[in-house]
Amino acid sequence: MAFTGRAALLAALGSLPVGFLEPGWTGIAAFNGSVALAMMCDYALAAPVRKLLFTRSGDTSVRLGESVDVTLTVTNPSGRPLRARLRDAWPPSSWAAGSEVAASRHRLLVPAGERRHLATELRPTRRGERRAERVTVRSYGPLGLAARQGSHTVPWAVRVVPPFHSRKHLPAKLARLRELDGRTSVLTRGEGTEFDSLRDYVPGDDTRSIDWRATARQSAVAVRTWRPERDRRILLVLDTGRTSAGRVGDVPRLDAAMEAALLLGALASRAGDRVDLLAYDRRVRAAVQGRSAGDVLPALVDAMATLEPELVETDARGLTAGALRSASRRSLIVLLTTLDAAPMEEGILPLLPQLTKRHSVLVASVADPGVRRMTAARGTVEAVYSAAAAEQAQAERGRITEQLRRHGVTVVDAVPEELPPALADAYLSLKASGRL
Repeated sequence: MAFTGRAALLAALGSLPVGFLEPGWTGIAAFNGSVALAMMCDYALAAPVRKLLFTRSGDTSVRLGESVDVTLTVTNPSGRPLRARLRDAWPPSSWAAGSEVAASRHRLLVPAGERRHLATELRPTRRGERRAERVTVRSYGPLGLAARQGSHTVPWAVRVVPPFHSRKHLPAKLARLRELDGRTSVLTRGEGTEFDSLRDYVPGDDTRSIDWRATARQSAVAVRTWRPERDRRILLVLDTGRTSAGRVGDVPRLDAAMEAALLLGALASRAGDRVDLLAYDRRVRAAVQGRSAGDVLPALVDAMATLEPELVETDARGLTAGALRSASRRSLIVLLTTLDAAPMEEGILPLLPQLTKRHSVLVASVADPGVRRMTAARGTVEAVYSAAAAEQAQAERGRITEQLRRHGVTVVDAVPEELPPALADAYLSLKASGRL
């Protein structure tokens, strides 16, 4: 039994006339007995909580930063009307700070034998699975003096997937891809190394493209046209070790790397290439393999939804072995990791020959814009020391970048907002030059 504020107020107001008209224990007992009897009757008339039936419906996934409604259906099978307050409990990260109370509390009136639908709006602030915890109901009697209270477990889960803000760059990259593929109205010759078709020679064509055998079979000179290679393998490797937990601006490095991976995955699948994913630190955290072009992006988004940085040092040997197992034939391996000197020199750099021997390798890293700002700091001793430290950090990254390029690795190092389009441009450049 739960007592309400109305019962306390009634007891307080009733003590005044008792004190004037019938002071003493007799008057107090008579009044309090009446109040207690009214409360017990009110409690008995309240709809039972344990007999209530609950079901859920609604969406099961939402992009980070967007809202979603989950509908809770309350059925009252008893013979008494349900006057209640209900709390639909979810993890704190299911709402923005300060909005939980308004979003999760509901008032409802359900007549006997009927049902009502309640919509709980979720606006998650973190990726991952958000599972409903419990539904707590406080059922009031007709006088509002006492209430029955109980909780029910009503399972439901909403998967919060990456926001994919970088999809705004996709139309421009697809236009560039069509230009490379020779399918636009722009008067440019399609680039690439994969044979496409034959056409008549026009002045200005490269004479090395003349197909002499085809020319001999017809009266006009025929030239071969080329297109960027299709059906190539792209393996996206996400480093989920401790370096991915560092925050750059408002997001962890891992989230920025995911944005770049999603844009590249969407672009490569549209280009006719096969895209796989491997997330690794000391073990495989997520993997996507063998998906068709139409299923790649949903599969990537779903696999990345529950990824979180692990505060462990990445096992570079295990990561390399996993990448080689996943890329059974020649592929473009896109490694999204850090360019910090210590992890690279002790981890990936000694193992690069194993990857570059069979595959093309592209390393993408999230740069911290704060370091750039620090290099321009002046005016105080602390600012000068900060600028010197920032310059040293950038010099170390430049040295690691140069070592990677000497191994034939393409390197993309950009701040979070610029990394997705920069990585997509690097992919298009590799495709245009036939290096995939």
